[in-house]
Amino acid sequence: RRCCLRGICGEISMHIRHILNGKDTCMLFGRRVMLVLITYDVNTQTAAGVRRLARVAKICTNYGQRVQNSVFECIVDQTQYVMLKKQLKDIIDVDKDSVRYYVMGEKYKSKVEHIGVQRAFDVTAPLII
Repeated sequence: RRCCLRGICGEISMHIRHILNGKDTCMLFGRRVMLVLITYDVNTQTAAGVRRLARVAKICTNYGQRVQNSVFECIVDQTQYVMLKKQLKDIIDVDKDSVRYYVMGEKYKSKVEHIGVQRAFDVTAPLII
């Protein structure tokens, strides 16, 4: 257990050093990550549509955090992004539903502005336990 904690602390420490060096790219646990904004519209006029909506929201929750209804911010690496898109594509009905991906890239911190109550938190920020 001690080795595991030391490894996590090392990764967090590396992330903090990366931020303090003034670099605008984001690393999380040694991987380059990017912000992907996902929006979706699922037709819920049928019971199957209601199930698809719940499944889409659950998958998005596995990769990021909800920031508004049907809008998620996901911090993912390239492999996770490909997996996420495949999972969502397999669920939606392309004749009735839609999913949009806005890839903000690695230098996303300067591209996001927020006004009002902030329900979301920065998943790349250091976590103090």
